[in-house]
Amino acid sequence: MTYADFDVKWGVRKRMEFIEFRLFWYGRFNRPDLSSAFDISAQQATNDISMYQRHAPENCEYDPKQKSYVRLPRFEPNLLKKAGERYLLQLVAVESGWMERKETWFEEMPPVEVVSLERAPINTMHLMSVLDAIRLKQELTISYHSLTGSPASERTIAPHAISHSKGVWYVRAWNKGHNDFRDYHLNRISATRNATACDIDYDLDYQWFQRINFELAPNPKLDRGRQKAISSEYAMVDGIKKVPVRLSHAFYLMDQYNLDVEEGKIPPEKQQLVLINREDVLAAVRTARTMSTEALERVSEQ
Repeated sequence: MTYADFDVKWGVRKRMEFIEFRLFWYGRFNRPDLSSAFDISAQQATNDISMYQRHAPENCEYDPKQKSYVRLPRFEPNLLKKAGERYLLQLVAVESGWMERKETWFEEMPPVEVVSLERAPINTMHLMSVLDAIRLKQELTISYHSLTGSPASERTIAPHAISHSKGVWYVRAWNKGHNDFRDYHLNRISATRNATACDIDYDLDYQWFQRINFELAPNPKLDRGRQKAISSEYAMVDGIKKVPVRLSHAFYLMDQYNLDVEEGKIPPEKQQLVLINREDVLAAVRTARTMSTEALERVSEQ
């Protein structure tokens, strides 16, 4: 069975995915499960199950003792992409209160504990304003709390993208007052207003649009066993992992993994990865920022 085999309407496809989800994670499902999850008739559920079995005859069979369809030993998931990540992220979302359990396909949840410092929820209306500005290519005025501790000050920005790092959402935007591109922490925006058309050329944000490969390796000061474990954890090839990173966000990744700290300054256990091409990355970031600044200045002088 392949993805192409299920070239069907979206609703039917989702019901096929539900069947496979329950088989994969719980080893079984029954017709009432499917009927209840999608509010369909028993006959429609029967038809869907028959369709799934035609396409994947070795994935499940009906067990009259359990009154359920059960997973077979040669089960092979085909409809769920990155099933592990999807399952775990949904566990986190439910446990953190971002989703209700009824919004998932869970039959039951394993014991789970999410350890994090909870931030205030992002203001939905502020996010809507930012996304509107991105979609309509607008600039808007925001009230923003910086880390200086001073009261919220006004800034006029033209957002063109959002990004996520270490549990924080950022807005990538042109700052009208400084005439450069910067990142703004979504949680620190306390007001948005005065959206107007903006003709800034976002292609001049070279730090955003240009990428560089981070060449990562286990810290050589760790013993060989730990180096091997880290290499396996990050799916390294010959002890190296190459990760394409936007230059605008190189700092965030470096900060998250202590890659900005020179080797030997902290214990290797706290710097398990080293950035082999650190100087090349820093040079590329500086160059892109300079190019962007100079290009924006030329535009403003026209």
